[in-house]
Amino acid sequence: MNQQDCLIRFLFEELGVRGEWVRLEKSWQQAKQHQTLVNAAVESQLGQALAAVVLLSATIKFKGSMVMQIQGGGELKALVAQSTNERMIRGLVRSEVQVNGANLQQMIGEGGRLVLTVESENAQPYQGVVGLDQQDLAGALRTYFNQSEQLDTRLWLFANETCAAGLFIQELPGEHHDKSDWQHIEILANTVTEEEILTLDCEQLLHRLFHEEVVRLYEPEGVEFKCNCSRQKIGSTLAALGRSELEAILQERKTIEVDCQFCGEQYLFDKVDVENLLTNPDSIENDSSTRH
Repeated sequence: MNQQDCLIRFLFEELGVRGEWVRLEKSWQQAKQHQTLVNAAVESQLGQALAAVVLLSATIKFKGSMVMQIQGGGELKALVAQSTNERMIRGLVRSEVQVNGANLQQMIGEGGRLVLTVESENAQPYQGVVGLDQQDLAGALRTYFNQSEQLDTRLWLFANETCAAGLFIQELPGEHHDKSDWQHIEILANTVTEEEILTLDCEQLLHRLFHEEVVRLYEPEGVEFKCNCSRQKIGSTLAALGRSELEAILQERKTIEVDCQFCGEQYLFDKVDVENLLTNPDSIENDSSTRH
């Protein structure tokens, strides 16, 4: 499989440590094309978030989606990245026209927090929250895992205009692992450079970092951009506003236009559509009134 858009898991055979590697190229280009990226720093934060959510989604078994949200009161208002269990990704960013922070913590500002939500078809939704008290996303996620999983975990995340990539290592649960094994792998992994992680394939990177270790690689898993918005979902959101709110909007204009923040898809609802939404929500299907 082409390693331009894929996730690869790996295991240190003789040590109690597992890992993952991800690179996004085409999927990264598609995910960001509908976002307003005011500078390269904001672009990098979105790319890092997308790489991270793919890595995190591969750490658990579930059928559904994992959503990572970063919010605060700074110039970078919100950062959202989502991955399904099938590695379908999408993301969005909301910011001021100018974002001057040198790192994520400064961009997000006071009261920043990271929220991780797992929405699974066969289990109750799970949500974890951690304060954004680290300078970067990798540091915030390290804190999250230490608090929620109580497993030593490290991530290295990088993104530029052409590529987003990440490396993940985590100690395996169990009481029989030697802590020095983890420390040894962590020290080696921490030598990785931005250039290496953005340019080398998985095998090349692992060989460069861990050439003396026995590493088992698993089959690559493809990653692609895909938005799961639909006319029915948008319609349900509109219906929740209530009749008076929708009728007030329609008095000002002939149709209600709703754009998906993730992919730019535009959905149009006229008076007949709105009445159907309010009286028979299931009647609205994808049709010709959806405009790409």
